[in-house]
Amino acid sequence: MGMTTKMLFAILAAFLGMVQFGYNTGVINAPERKIKEFINITSSTPDEPTPEGHVTLIYSIMTSIFAIGGMIGAFSMAAALQKIDMDPEQQFYTPKIVDIAAAVIEMKKGLLINNIFGVLGGILMATSKSASTYYLLIFGRFIIGINCGANTVFVPLYLSEIAPVTLRGGLGTVNQLGVTIGLLVSQVLGLEPVLGSDWGWSWLLGMAVVPSLLQLVALPWCPESPRFLLISRRLEDQAVASLKWLRGGEEPQIKEELEEMKHEAEADSKESKMTVLQVLRNRILWAPLAIGVMMHLSQQLTGINAVFYYSTTIFTGAGLDKQHATLATMGVGIIMVTMTFITIPLMDRLGRRALHLGGLLGMLVFSVLLTVTFNLQDQAVWLSYISVAATLLFVMFFAIGPGTIPWLIMPELFSQGPRPAAISIGVVVNWLANFTVALCYPNMQKALKGYSFLPFVVLLVIFILLTYRYLPETKNKTFEEISALFRRRKSVSVEDGGDETCKL
Repeated sequence: MGMTTKMLFAILAAFLGMVQFGYNTGVINAPERKIKEFINITSSTPDEPTPEGHVTLIYSIMTSIFAIGGMIGAFSMAAALQKIDMDPEQQFYTPKIVDIAAAVIEMKKGLLINNIFGVLGGILMATSKSASTYYLLIFGRFIIGINCGANTVFVPLYLSEIAPVTLRGGLGTVNQLGVTIGLLVSQVLGLEPVLGSDWGWSWLLGMAVVPSLLQLVALPWCPESPRFLLISRRLEDQAVASLKWLRGGEEPQIKEELEEMKHEAEADSKESKMTVLQVLRNRILWAPLAIGVMMHLSQQLTGINAVFYYSTTIFTGAGLDKQHATLATMGVGIIMVTMTFITIPLMDRLGRRALHLGGLLGMLVFSVLLTVTFNLQDQAVWLSYISVAATLLFVMFFAIGPGTIPWLIMPELFSQGPRPAAISIGVVVNWLANFTVALCYPNMQKALKGYSFLPFVVLLVIFILLTYRYLPETKNKTFEEISALFRRRKSVSVEDGGDETCKL
């Protein structure tokens, strides 16, 4: 079943959420020096200038608090999706924000409502300079983090549920394409002649309102997820209408896909809707959950966010001047976009496992080369250019697999019952690892100097071994077929779920 114009429109509308994520990941990189100067001016007094270490700490907090907001947004929205799918007697205590979200949310509505945080966060950051306070920067980064965290739940799930099985892998790559385009746009706009100047850097941060505003205009024209309508809401007529809109009214294919969803809905009705605690306690889910968590960690703890957040600093540390370091940083974005386009057709040909392993192996080779060239750069000028090339190739191999596959694999490993809870665990782990790297890498770089990538080398070796040993191939498989990869012959009762049996 091929791509239709309407399905492409729905994909692009959802994809703006990941553009937002990518933009805010990379936007503080180029204007780092100007933001630190602003922090220094607004936190100093005439009698007591702010120590450099204090400025660095505030900047690190401003950078990393984006991930704290991301964790809150991701977990709250995943929990809300989970709660609306449960019977009243099964529902569990949740914070008020989750209850409010659950009362109003559906898959598409969730994406729409989430844009309130995107607009508010952008406005706060844009006005920080005129208000002469860095607190608005920190608060704005936190609010925009909530928006981006929720997007990391909604967008992959929405895309996986509107896609036919044959296109699901390629559409999973759209998540990463949105991130990379957002990253590249932030780097281009961050050039000093554009918005990376003394007068423009706050507007550069404030441009985060644009993806949210565009999505607010586009999403109302798109349908709700047919899988969500049929399996979660039991609204068959609306699910058929959604499929017809997306697939162009091709009746035989629609009928076949509807039957597959009905089969999943029937199986879904026999399994308990699971909370996070139930997922953590249920032994049959430990294997896919451990694989999903490992995949998210292999994305975040292998050094890529050190490059995304601090590449300008890395390149100047490798011996480049400020202008060339900024251009090299833009090269990171160009490579990410280019490689993501290359990866889309490969996802359903080579499969998730091969691409993820290949990406991690390439990252290992070039992180070792980076470590070597960082420590020998004083011996020859040309080694600085080898460091830059190694960094760009490191990013290229990240884009081949680890940048995309963790977001794609978690929804594929679980059926409808435990899926929202499992996704919420995965995204919280992802954002927590993101926060750890963002906060710690400046101090790692200061303490380890040329060996700052050595911890990532060790972690890459561990993740390669775990991926090779445990990650199954999921390409071109239905959710039920993927579940069968893990299902034991004997049903296991859901602990806390009564006598109902549970499967993946």
